[in-house]
Amino acid sequence: MTIAETQATASETGSGPIYDADEERFARAQRIEAIAKWVVPIVVLSFAIWWWDRIVVWNEIPHYILPGPGLVVQTLFEDRVTLFQSLLVTLQITLLALTVAILGGVGLAVLFTQSRFAEMSFSPFAVILQVTPIVSIAPLIFIYIESRMVGLLLCAWIVAFFPILANTTLGLKSADHNLRDLMSIYKASRWQRLRYLQLPSALPYFLGGLRIAGGLALIGAVVAEYVAGTGGIGTGLAYRILEAGYRLNIPRMFAALLLIALTGVVIFSITSLISHLALRKWHESALKRE
Repeated sequence: MTIAETQATASETGSGPIYDADEERFARAQRIEAIAKWVVPIVVLSFAIWWWDRIVVWNEIPHYILPGPGLVVQTLFEDRVTLFQSLLVTLQITLLALTVAILGGVGLAVLFTQSRFAEMSFSPFAVILQVTPIVSIAPLIFIYIESRMVGLLLCAWIVAFFPILANTTLGLKSADHNLRDLMSIYKASRWQRLRYLQLPSALPYFLGGLRIAGGLALIGAVVAEYVAGTGGIGTGLAYRILEAGYRLNIPRMFAALLLIALTGVVIFSITSLISHLALRKWHESALKRE
């Protein structure tokens, strides 16, 4: 039954309109918001690309200073073999570092919540690693570690590790104290309290840290490749940017930058999707507002 039929039926029975006008306005606003969520970013991004192209054309800027978006896309297609091989190297380092950061960060967070002595002993080292710029640590890492891949992985891991650790630790400590008391009354073991109370409570915090750590792992991998600065077949996108800069091949530099940016967007989108799928049925941050 349509809205008009419902209102007509209600008028005939004398019970007044059943369908609330406020509900109709709310539904319309929800539809507009759902469309605008996709349309507005696309329009703004398209305008920015068009403005970039116009600036290059109107000012007759040489391509070795600022290439137009069309030339960047053309270079990305022409150099796709070299660039995508480098992308796989950078992506491999990023995903490995993120995996190790998840395992180490969650494991250490659980240890911190189970042992106050362990937290007091090791948390200062975690903070020191976080606040020390990776560009100052990376040269030392490549001096003491012979394997280039291990050095790159370690640099990316250092950057991605702390958000996982900090967010998960906060989540494990944020379990409802009333539920803690209830489990104590029923004499729940430490393992039961961790499994059934603390880990579910920490899941939203962990997923928030995961979204941050995904981008930071990519940044750490790129910075480490800059510091390593070694060429060859197994080189990442950062070296391709350096190489293009030395040769004044600015279109290739922009193409490599575009790949890095798109990779970061994809990583963030995937981690956001994982967070949504894990929380959509029970957590306030993912439930639809009515």
